[in-house]
Amino acid sequence: MIIRKGTPTDMPAVLNLIKELAIFEKEPNAVVITVDDLLRDGFGESPLFHTFVAEVDNQIIGTALYYYRYSTWKGRTIHLEDLIVQEDKRGSGAGFALYSEIIRQGKRDNVRRIEWNVLDWNTPAIEFYEKSGAKILNDWLVAQMDENGINNFVENT
Repeated sequence: MIIRKGTPTDMPAVLNLIKELAIFEKEPNAVVITVDDLLRDGFGESPLFHTFVAEVDNQIIGTALYYYRYSTWKGRTIHLEDLIVQEDKRGSGAGFALYSEIIRQGKRDNVRRIEWNVLDWNTPAIEFYEKSGAKILNDWLVAQMDENGINNFVENT
């Protein structure tokens, strides 16, 4: 297994993994991005995200997609948006290898925090993260506004 930075030619495989994750998270129709979106947003003049991929026999079996954020308390942080391993490759060590590379990237970048979200019903992931030393924060709730909410807000204010 090779863990390496993602390249533009990896984006079709990354999109397939994103769609697989959406199915796993019970949101099979939620993915609206395209390969073109990934190429523009991840490999343009000012990339919005970065990826690592796990490759076995020239096949992408997993990815970790992250981006930088800024905390008013900590400064520069990394947000791990998704850590995805093909369903039939879970348990192969790819998830741990990708996760480890994200932590190493944070160390290389001297960030003071790496953060991510995990669904409350994803017990294996929660146990994995806690075993690695991560803290699961139970007193913070995720707030978000989807596209319809944005449009309604703008139209009504």
